[in-house]
Amino acid sequence: MFTPSHHAQGLWAEPDSNQLAYNDPATWIELARLCERGMFDTIFFADVLAPYDTYQQSRDATVFEGMQFPTGDPSVLIPLLAHHTEHLGFTFTQNILQEHPYPFARKMSTLDHLTGGRVAWNIVTTFLPGAGRNLGYGGLPEHGDRYARAEDYVQAVYKLWEHSWEDDAVLRDRARRQFADPAKVHEVDHEGPYYTVYGPHLSEPSPQRTPLLFQAGMSGTGRAFAGRHAEALFISSTTPESAAPVVADVRRAAAGRRIRIFVPQAYVVGSTEAEARRRDTELLERQTVEGNLARMSVFLHHDFATDGPDTPVGELRNRPGVSRQVRDLLNAADRDDWTLGELVRWVGNRRLAGTPERIADSVEAWQSVGVDGVNLQYVVSPTTFAEFVDHVVPVLRARGLVQREYAPGTLREKFFPGSGSRLPVSHPARARGFRRWGNNLKG
Repeated sequence: MFTPSHHAQGLWAEPDSNQLAYNDPATWIELARLCERGMFDTIFFADVLAPYDTYQQSRDATVFEGMQFPTGDPSVLIPLLAHHTEHLGFTFTQNILQEHPYPFARKMSTLDHLTGGRVAWNIVTTFLPGAGRNLGYGGLPEHGDRYARAEDYVQAVYKLWEHSWEDDAVLRDRARRQFADPAKVHEVDHEGPYYTVYGPHLSEPSPQRTPLLFQAGMSGTGRAFAGRHAEALFISSTTPESAAPVVADVRRAAAGRRIRIFVPQAYVVGSTEAEARRRDTELLERQTVEGNLARMSVFLHHDFATDGPDTPVGELRNRPGVSRQVRDLLNAADRDDWTLGELVRWVGNRRLAGTPERIADSVEAWQSVGVDGVNLQYVVSPTTFAEFVDHVVPVLRARGLVQREYAPGTLREKFFPGSGSRLPVSHPARARGFRRWGNNLKG
């Protein structure tokens, strides 16, 4: 995330952290080169458009902690990092409320051109009421309405990316001084319930046309949306056993269409199990309770300031009117004498501490239930990435669990070798053929 601290609150202050230099281009160039050396598929950028302000009904804790605030626009980093790498992909998050589909489609095509086809879009509908207020919606639209907007949004950008320019529209004919054939560049005339887009698309077709498509919604509506559209999906399962039915459900929703499934994981590496556990314990003790309470308050839609960080978990379990989400959090504790602050700090930072071999065992366990990959979340950056690349990747490579070299081509071709750079014809974005009506695209 283009910010001082993503998840492990307070650890930007560690001496081996470079997170305070988040506005320095060299910080990101170093990280991108490190990830490419480790054969990572893509750097994934999360994003928010408002500070977290549920805790104490204030943004003060977020601002004080530097917790996902301040945050820059990750899309502007991508051309810079592409210039300093050759194969690494770049996935960035943009929610469907923040920009009209017409200029967004141009931005994505531009990034796809400038990266040589190495860009992906994480499609989100946002979960922050503050983002809705900042964008002029007066708050956050209702969950179902946001996904209805998302459906209309992707239909609009699909038409621009896939159907505005025919494959042979661009001529670049120096002798005739003709750049493109006007008869092969079309308006899209999209009129949906939320968005109207006339066209034509302002960008000529990019290497992938449509960027690789990520999604992360885990509600029933979100999974159905992912089944229709996503090529890669993040799931929030915490164990391989709990992931297995989610993986099966997602693949059913995709109805045979290819999709890569990822889980978020954080690791603390040690040369022995004891060393790894000691390091993890020390890091956890230095993480701030306030920052974790502020983050968890947003995720669980509950102001934990009303409970008090020193309140025993056993006491909270007996309070009436506890929501299902909060009760699930409380039930994660196996001790009633834990305080709320201790519990939230632990639950919000669960990670595997172990030797490279143990971490590789975990990756194998995820793979055995159909998970395709890991979204590596840092504890301290760049230390987390450097230790993973230097110590864990060689073990994974020896077990055949990580690529030894990049596949050629675009990011989509790297994810799905031999598939071509474009979306498959079975994807709904491709399900519209050209039907001439004057100079407009219909159908």
